[in-house]
Amino acid sequence: MFVKDIILVLISGLILIVCVLVGVAFLTLMERKV
Repeated sequence: MFVKDIILVLISGLILIVCVLVGVAFLTLMERKV
């Protein structure tokens, strides 16, 4: 159970990091276009 919990936490953390990076990249692209 502990291993599954750790894996879920790592996956959720990676997803959050990816979402943040995509959001920042999108904002920078929009700013450059403007």
